[in-house]
Amino acid sequence: MQPGAADATGPARGGPATPTLDVDRTDPGYRSWLKEAVRKVQADANRSADTHLLLFPLPEEWGIDLYLKDESTHPTGSLKHRLARSLFLYGLCNGWIRPDRPVIEASSGSTAVSEAYFANLVGVPFIAVMPRTTSAEKCRLIEFHGGQCHFVDDPRKMYQEAAALAERSGGHYMDQFTYAERATDWRGNNNIAESIYSQLRLERHPEPAWIVATAGTGGTSATIARYVHYMQHDTRVCVADPENSCFFQGWRDHDAEASSDRGSRIEGIGRPRMEPSFVPGAIDRMMKVPDAASVAAVRALERAIGRKAGGSTGTGLWGALKIVAEMVAEGRTGSVVTLICDPGDRYLDKYYSDAWLEGQGLDMAPYAETIASFLATGRWPE
Repeated sequence: MQPGAADATGPARGGPATPTLDVDRTDPGYRSWLKEAVRKVQADANRSADTHLLLFPLPEEWGIDLYLKDESTHPTGSLKHRLARSLFLYGLCNGWIRPDRPVIEASSGSTAVSEAYFANLVGVPFIAVMPRTTSAEKCRLIEFHGGQCHFVDDPRKMYQEAAALAERSGGHYMDQFTYAERATDWRGNNNIAESIYSQLRLERHPEPAWIVATAGTGGTSATIARYVHYMQHDTRVCVADPENSCFFQGWRDHDAEASSDRGSRIEGIGRPRMEPSFVPGAIDRMMKVPDAASVAAVRALERAIGRKAGGSTGTGLWGALKIVAEMVAEGRTGSVVTLICDPGDRYLDKYYSDAWLEGQGLDMAPYAETIASFLATGRWPE
């Protein structure tokens, strides 16, 4: 071999060194903006007091305590405030959210309200892609926080429209239905599960037998279930699903391609497709709850504790009451936890309107009777 010639194992000996490729994209202005944006989002968490854990009145002799984690007291009035905060931190720290570029989200309303709040907090535009049937109050709140509403007639087309808007505008499609379970710190950091267990610490049944959640993205049920497993609790996790949602069918049949041809009437939960953030293997049980039962349950909640709540709260409460009934029938004591997801004043024209119920063909009377009979006798007549 001639001096300087290359062989099969490396560069030519004595030849010129391969240059080091080096591209430095450091942007001091952007890093300064990013640092301040993250500080503002974390400061919101630091100054927001934890949400309350409320007792639903049950007969003392049952030896069972039913709690509702009241997420409606967040600054933007719903459980989605936690999710929006996590999604913004995730997007900011990944370098996806940039100054002056819009954040776009596909949402049935409550997530969009919370994301509009955080977009305004860090100073970026926000556009919510939502079904045209979204409640007028949610639309007003999105606009109050500086966001814009972009409507679609078919809820199944929200995703494509949001992605297309982001592409056209150069913005970031937040995509809660993909990133909800990834963005949330399920090991702790005062997430909703850690908060529940901390608040139950001094109660007579500090480790709940069941936690009942509902699923929109699936992020909340994934966070709770993962935390339960991680902390080695014996708690079981149930997800209550409304009509016109495919989650129950997909979970029951182990079908990742399950779908529904209609959108959910219970705003904030239920999806027409199996969302990436829904983690079926983490949960223990699912229920399919009739929409009229969800409405009957939120009205029963108002009579019991004097608080109006959204329809998704009713879906979870129906499931929780059914589990309590099973415990009573089996002579078991313990505690059960479900969630108040958002306030009822966003739905006065829906779940608290008899005209809307009639227009939807929903008769809540037999379900209201089921709840009343159970609370009076301890037996579930369904």
